[in-house]
Amino acid sequence: MSIVVINALSVPAEAGEELEKRFAARKHSVDSSPGFEGFKLLRPVNGEDRYFVYTQWATREDFENWRDQRAGAAHAGGDAQKPVAQGADLMEFEIVEL
Repeated sequence: MSIVVINALSVPAEAGEELEKRFAARKHSVDSSPGFEGFKLLRPVNGEDRYFVYTQWATREDFENWRDQRAGAAHAGGDAQKPVAQGADLMEFEIVEL
């Protein structure tokens, strides 16, 4: 069963453009990851001030493997840029097949 993982990023209004530029620069970096099924960056418009990073995975294990590999690369000095987000909440959902 596919899962959706949404990372809700608290981003100051003046930093939204920078966040979008950074995601655009890495747009296809996850495409070849095993089990990856899709990605969307959702910009807040009305009633919400957080950006949502939506990813879809074939299994929870696929997501966890990608997350763990990415964390390892970050600790090895992969990206030295200062974070744009001031906070983040991770949400997970299973896709209901109707």
